[in-house]
Amino acid sequence: MTTDFHALHAGPEPLLLPNAWDFGSAAMLAGAGFAAIGTTSLGVAVAAGLPDAQGAARAETLALARLLTRLPCPVTVDIEAGFSADPAEVGGLAAELAGLGIAGINLEDGRYAGLADPGQQAELISAVRVAAPGLFLNARTDTYWLGQGDLAETLRRVRRYVAAGADGVFVPGLTETTDIQRLVGEAGAPVNLLFVPGRHSLAELGELGVRRVSTGSLLFRAALRTVVDTAAAVRDGGPIPAVPGYAEVDRLTAG
Repeated sequence: MTTDFHALHAGPEPLLLPNAWDFGSAAMLAGAGFAAIGTTSLGVAVAAGLPDAQGAARAETLALARLLTRLPCPVTVDIEAGFSADPAEVGGLAAELAGLGIAGINLEDGRYAGLADPGQQAELISAVRVAAPGLFLNARTDTYWLGQGDLAETLRRVRRYVAAGADGVFVPGLTETTDIQRLVGEAGAPVNLLFVPGRHSLAELGELGVRRVSTGSLLFRAALRTVVDTAAAVRDGGPIPAVPGYAEVDRLTAG
């Protein structure tokens, strides 16, 4: 499964990675034929009543990972910043996930409202590479996401992360065409971007050389909107959005 996930980053089209927040959402996506499933840290954290990107959802992230190994496709797990500043602990978490059968992880350099020192982040990446050599390590930099760096800083970070052992790089918030082209040409590893409604389509990102496109928290947020809209429709007598039937959802746990 791990090898298959690596190969998905070298296919003729970019890998569209939908991000789930629980077993039901992941199983529905897998059943719809998506080649791989990721998790969204916002969805996992908020579903448990916890804040995102604060290192609070380690137990919930691991528990979900154990469930998602039942899926018939590769799974990659968002581990935020690794839930620790200790390289040995982050490497241990990566090894545990790999032992469960997880194919990849996202490891970000965002720290609350700022960015990690790139040298310290590279140490975490190196520790993961040693502890879980087969895991697809997607190194995320939050330069654009947090508005704390330009393209030059982004390239400096991703090159360092690739040199430390990252298999791919993720730059959420990057949307300018010329910057995407330069990143793709100079990163030294497959580039992952976040799908942004109203910007580039999946096909357009593929033409720019992007190898992986994530939905991030988009699906989780869309589900929350649908929950409210459906409840309001019941209250107000409006049309009910199309939803899967009880039996279809119950079957997700079979096998």
